[in-house]
Order: sequence, then C-alpha cells, then structure tokens
Amino acid sequence: MTKNQQDKLPLQGIRILDLTSAVVGPYATQILADYGAEVIKLEQKSGDIIRWISGRSRTPGMSGKFMHMNRNKRSISLDLKTKTGKEALLRLVKQSDVFVHNMRADAISHLGLSVESLVSVKPDLIYCSIVGFGSKGPYANRPAYDSILQGGTGLASLFAASGGEPRYAPYVVIDRTAALMVVNAILVAILSQNKTGGSKAIEVPMFESYASILLSEHLYGETFEPRIGTSGDSRLLDINARPVKTKDGYICITTNTDAQVLAMFDALERPDLKADSRFNVAVNRIDHISEFFELRAQEIAKQPTGYWLDTLARHDIPCMQCHTIDSLVNDPHIVDVGLIDRVTHPTQGTIKTINVPTQLTDFEPSLRYHAPHIGEHTIEILRDVGFSEGEVKAMLESGAAYKQHIGS
Repeated sequence: MTKNQQDKLPLQGIRILDLTSAVVGPYATQILADYGAEVIKLEQKSGDIIRWISGRSRTPGMSGKFMHMNRNKRSISLDLKTKTGKEALLRLVKQSDVFVHNMRADAISHLGLSVESLVSVKPDLIYCSIVGFGSKGPYANRPAYDSILQGGTGLASLFAASGGEPRYAPYVVIDRTAALMVVNAILVAILSQNKTGGSKAIEVPMFESYASILLSEHLYGETFEPRIGTSGDSRLLDINARPVKTKDGYICITTNTDAQVLAMFDALERPDLKADSRFNVAVNRIDHISEFFELRAQEIAKQPTGYWLDTLARHDIPCMQCHTIDSLVNDPHIVDVGLIDRVTHPTQGTIKTINVPTQLTDFEPSLRYHAPHIGEHTIEILRDVGFSEGEVKAMLESGAAYKQHIGS
C-alpha cells in the first residue's frame, strides 16, 4: 500500500489498544482495523483463547477463525502483573485514542485498568467495556458466553416455538451482533469527541443488546397495552418457515408483498389461488400463514431445484439455492465480487481471506498486516512507545514481555 492509499483510509490516525479475546472484541476491532485504524492487540503469553479452540492450524495458535478476525493488527504480549509490563501498557494508553476490553469489571479493576485509572493517564481516552450484562442490573459481573446468552435472550426457545426443541444457532450470532454494536459505539464516540473533546466511556452489554434486537422482532402483539395478541412473529416461527424441499434438494424463497405472492401462484401454475382471500392480501395471510406455507411446500416438492430457480427468477420472485458452507465459497456471485481471496501468510502458507464487502468512495480495503502470532510485534511496539533496546531486552528476559518463537 502506498502512503497516498494509506492516507485515504477512513480511520487512518486512530490508534486502538485492544485487550479483547475470543469473538466479540476481536471481530469489532478487525472491522475498525480494516478501515484503517491502527489496532494493537495485547495478549498474555498464552494468547487469545480463540487461537486454540477453533480447529487445527499449521503452526501453534493460528486457527482459521482466529485469522479471520485478527488481520490488520499488530500483537504485543505483556505480563500486566509485572511492574514493567504495566508500565509499558500505560505508555501505550498515553499514545492511544481508544482502549477496548471484554473483561469482567472485577478483573479489569484488579489489574488497575478501570476507566477512572486510565482516563487519569489519558484525559481524552475513549474507553470501551464489552460486558456480558450491564453494570446497573443484578446480573452485572456474571460470566457470559454466546450460548449462555442465546438461551437467556430467548433465541434458543424460538426453535421450540417453531416445532422443535430449544437449541443454539450453530453460529455465535450474539457475539457477532454485539461486535457490530461495539463498532457503532466507538465510531459515535469518536464523532462526539471531535465535537466536545474529553474522555468518553462506553459500555456495550451483550445480553441487553441482543435482547433489544430479538424483542423488536418478536414482541409483536405484546407491544401494546393491553396486548392485542401474543408475542412471536408467526411468519418466522411456523414449522415451514425454512428452506423448502424440492424434488432433489432445497431452495430458499420469500414472498412478502401481495404482488410477489400472486406472481408465485403463477410460477406454481396455480393461478386459481390468486382469488383465494386467505392468501391474496397480506393482512389475511398472517392469519393463514401455516396453510400458505404448507401449500407452497407441496407444490415446490414436485420439481427439482434447477427448475424452480429458473422459474421463480423469471417471475422476479426472491429465491436462492440453499448453500452449504462448502458450496458458498464457489458461488458465482461470491467469486465475481472477489469476496474471498487466496493470499500467502508468512507461516501458514496459502489461506483464504474474506475481504471487506462494503464499497466506499476512495476506500480500497487492503491487507496491511497478516494475522499475528502471539507478541509478533512486541519488540517494535515497545520501541515505538519509547523503550530503549536495553529495556526491551530486559523485559523479554524477565518475562514482562513476550514474543512467540515460531515453531515453538
């Protein structure tokens, strides 16, 4: 990347000190890094837990999931329980714009890294805490993982409401969603600070954040007082609100508008249904959604997937193949837009990297740093914040700082 290209990165000049691990924090900071922020990932010697629990790697601690959330970052490894390790951290804080962590309140306070402590070092610091539960409620300081919160927010119960049993979505949807809220909050804080100056404290609670989203989807008739119906969007909870089985596979189809429904009846070669008052008006379909879905399923089962993809497309009805993960990476649209690239990682060889899909004027996403090994940039970052060669050497020898030796 040329200097001119780097200067055009939207978040160029913002330094983020990242003490997060697992998914929610690293995914958030990678998004910010992809847009040009300088993200310094601080790890303990054992490294981010996601390095180790997300599948095999060619060298220790470099799982695929870790690499997909930690590119464009530099890694420093410090022992914050040592005097010199803590001193190095505080020097980094003084030279950073944003500090973000996902530790519980007791743990972060025990390390002496509360918002009050760090703002005294850097008066205009943006301090972001990612917590499982908001600090004002009775669950504050409880541990939280995505699966715990899928159950706690009611997400797992929706599978039972749609004809199965409570289960977790096979995707850390709460972590990923909360990460986007973290990105939003940090960007809002940056904009606010440009207007008013001073420090900004952010708390992003994962439980409440996802509960707010799920309730906005499914509070439904309970929105009104007195209520005018039950909770739960029946269009989403019906047992047939799922990929539809064809003669040889599955397709995904959605018809929300009256025009789409009427066009689908033509595609199904059931024009008689266009006069059926149960289905031809949106407000009536809500009350007959199970019948509508069942009828759709019966008709689509009569022909193979290819037939329906062609036929429904001709009628401008939203539909798509029901991909597997393996088939998705070869989808012609994914290939043509360049979402997935093959790049050469210095230690992992050829890997697939997932590009930034957003288009923005004067912004060309680029790979500035490969996903780092534990403390890969420890020495250069310590030099950046003013430690001498002798001090850096002493910190490495004492264990206050660490750099992983590749292959160890």
